[in-house]
Amino acid sequence: MIRYKIYENKNKKSAGYKKFYARAVCEETMGLKTLAAYMAAHNVPFSEGCIYGVLRDMVACIKEVITDGKNVKLDDLAIFSVGLQTKPAASAAEFNATTHIRAVRLRSRATGILRTPVLTNDARVREFGTYVVNKKKPSGGGGGSA
Repeated sequence: MIRYKIYENKNKKSAGYKKFYARAVCEETMGLKTLAAYMAAHNVPFSEGCIYGVLRDMVACIKEVITDGKNVKLDDLAIFSVGLQTKPAASAAEFNATTHIRAVRLRSRATGILRTPVLTNDARVREFGTYVVNKKKPSGGGGGSA
């Protein structure tokens, strides 16, 4: 179940200014250890430790392969690749990698069952309960009594 919050667009330069939209709410981010435990609990013949080791090795190998200029496709998940954030040069002759390449970024493109049309069709959504933005700071000294 994907939960969402409704928010008002407050960007005055946007065509959607003062309109209301939904944002997905993430209640938890799973690390590799938690994911391994989750997978091990799904009646697989591998232990949590074995799964964790394979996942760690997979991450290291994906980094190695993509930094060698190759893409990695995990079927029904994503294609991982690198992208470059660059500054412009006046001409091709003036372009210098050290000066003009600012960052190397990880890119991912969904594949198979995680492509947008499939996710949109399969996902169920629900508003994320009651939520209030409290901008007031709590009152009181914050100290205990002696």
